Amino acid sequence: MDFGPVEDQELIREGVRKVCSAFPDEYWAACDAEHRFPREFYRAMAGGGWVGIAIPERWGGGGRGINEASIVLEEVAASGACMNGASSLHLSIFGMHPVVLHGSDAMRDRYLPRVASGDLHVAFGVTEPDAGTDTTGITTRAVLRDGHYIVTGRKVWTSKALEAEKVLLLVRTAPRDECRRRTDGMTLLLADLQRPEVDIRPIPKLGRNAVASCEVRYDELPVPVEDRVGEEGRGFHYLLDGLNAERILVASEALGTGRAALRRAVGYANERVVFDRPIGKNQGIAFPLADAHARLRAAELMIRKAAWLLDRKEPCGEEANTAKYLAAEAGFAAADAALQTHGGMGYAREYHVERYWREARLLKIAPISQEMILNYLAEHVLGLPRSY
Repeated sequence: MDFGPVEDQELIREGVRKVCSAFPDEYWAACDAEHRFPREFYRAMAGGGWVGIAIPERWGGGGRGINEASIVLEEVAASGACMNGASSLHLSIFGMHPVVLHGSDAMRDRYLPRVASGDLHVAFGVTEPDAGTDTTGITTRAVLRDGHYIVTGRKVWTSKALEAEKVLLLVRTAPRDECRRRTDGMTLLLADLQRPEVDIRPIPKLGRNAVASCEVRYDELPVPVEDRVGEEGRGFHYLLDGLNAERILVASEALGTGRAALRRAVGYANERVVFDRPIGKNQGIAFPLADAHARLRAAELMIRKAAWLLDRKEPCGEEANTAKYLAAEAGFAAADAALQTHGGMGYAREYHVERYWREARLLKIAPISQEMILNYLAEHVLGLPRSY
């Protein structure tokens, strides 16, 4: 790997920073407090071509790799937008990857240009209340009838469901006990979301409130067979194609959130004077911030390596999972150190670090918990027995 500066990547960073500079912390605090989707920011990023950066040029995108997409999301989060900003873009930047790889030509021609331009919002419907991490245990059912799949079931934690026109929806088209393998019998549909057969209810939650996470109920929703992604029964396998890329992008968002928190903490430590000296002069303040910096830089290296491997189509399961684990830990540690540095003021919304802290905490849970990452590394890298 070449650790020298790459001109294209530096230009990407500069371009994203320029867009983000028009959206200060006060904007994101207001969006979060008002539970308001950041439409102005989303339109500005779409207008700059950043939303479509990872969509192939054939369908109006930038045709760039995961490394470039990860840089975009890192810089968005690092601007102070944190997860409210990154999550508004995440699914548009990469959520349609199964369609890019496995959708029909007609499906790709119909939807990908609209995603690349920012016109089409797409949500992701996989998680269910009684299945959780065990995706093979989903019970949302789709029955083929007269050229349409009729969908009935319930999903939770569907981000952007209020704004999205479409949802990539994982359903069972065959009962699990009738399948040869637990991972068979699941199908991926690109379904309409704003329909009378769909009930969407936001879930009150700790943070990242500018982007709602919703419980969604489907009551005999018709989905044309033309909006099936790939083959029936292969949906779970299509999702696996994008797992490493998702880990890398989420890791980049955690890295950016940690950078934002550390920047705020260092500024405060230099300016805040107690006992006639800046508090940053005290090792009790300085050392946790230096430690946070070191952890963030280590996570950054693993992100860059994982993205480098993935863009070259080389195996990167260990690196992508490790990047997500390290970045989530480092991002939250930086946010926690920033809050502690501010003392009582860290608890006040005025200084924004409480928002960073709430959003950084999310990444130790979603889209996969740290414990499941360790399960993967223990089994697939260390060769230990499977524990679940």
